[in-house]
Amino acid sequence: MTEALHHRMYLLAYDEAAKGPYDRSRTGLLVRAAVLTELALRGRLVESGDGGVTAAGTGSTGDPVLDDVLREARGQGWKQLVRRRRRRTLTAVEDRLAALGLVTVQSSRTGRGGRRVTVPDPAALRAVHDRVSAVLHGDAPVHEIPAADTALSALAAAGKVRSVLSRREARVLRQRVDACTSRLGALAPGLERAVRGLSTTMIAAQGGMGGG
Repeated sequence: MTEALHHRMYLLAYDEAAKGPYDRSRTGLLVRAAVLTELALRGRLVESGDGGVTAAGTGSTGDPVLDDVLREARGQGWKQLVRRRRRRTLTAVEDRLAALGLVTVQSSRTGRGGRRVTVPDPAALRAVHDRVSAVLHGDAPVHEIPAADTALSALAAAGKVRSVLSRREARVLRQRVDACTSRLGALAPGLERAVRGLSTTMIAAQGGMGGG
């Protein structure tokens, strides 16, 4: 199973019946947020005193999607970066997963630019879901869980990925989700705020918000 946060976020949002993400617009924002979080976890994006985002370190990350976002990050805020070029990033993540052999991608026969994505190994999907379920439904102290796992759980909850949390579970596990989300603040307070605001950002995206 891939360990990259944005790869796991895509697999978490994948819907086998739809042959693609459960909601492409929402998933674009979630994957984009996961890319930014991955870069923050690696120490390649840091928050400046004014809340802006600064690139750190030198050289390639080894992932073309991360490198692409890293090049454009300088001078932006977290919220703006989540919105920016999210559709292009989603497509790039699909292409990267295809290159790694984790998914297969076919162009839609309608000729409207759609894509059909298949995950050849269903066990990869189960593994991602099981890991997030263990975080959200388990009783281990959140601060003892790997930061990438709590970040993924926070993103899935913020994006209302129903295969991860039903509406009822979201209410019951609200404190657990809040604890996972709060850990993002240790990386960057602005990143935590951007993730907490994802629900509002997604509503705006449905209304044709720019930045795709």
